[in-house]
Amino acid sequence: MTNRDQQFGEICEAIAVEYLNKHGYRIVEQNYRTKLGEIDIIAKDKGVLVFIEVKARKSFRFGNPKWAVTPKKQRKISMVALYYLKATKQRDVKARFDVVSIYPIQGSQGIELIKNAFELAYT
Repeated sequence: MTNRDQQFGEICEAIAVEYLNKHGYRIVEQNYRTKLGEIDIIAKDKGVLVFIEVKARKSFRFGNPKWAVTPKKQRKISMVALYYLKATKQRDVKARFDVVSIYPIQGSQGIELIKNAFELAYT
């Protein structure tokens, strides 16, 4: 059974997937989990493999959700992305990291897609 926060997260990831599909992304994986961590969405965008972190907030009380992708979170996502590339034998593929930020705006959701949100970080 999922709690309210998990349900909110699932709804926001579905919103992100719909948004990405409308903008030409082809979803490859969702909720890719390893012992190292998780990547919310893995997609293809014009021949580039994209590792996507979805961040959402119900209010701006704790700031814009995109700022929750801290350097520590970036390192974790990077490690999982490297693991994915190795596990799927994709060595010479172009890849990048995007963030989808979902936030409240006038009773609805605003969505911001940040392409190339950060560089590979593994140290």
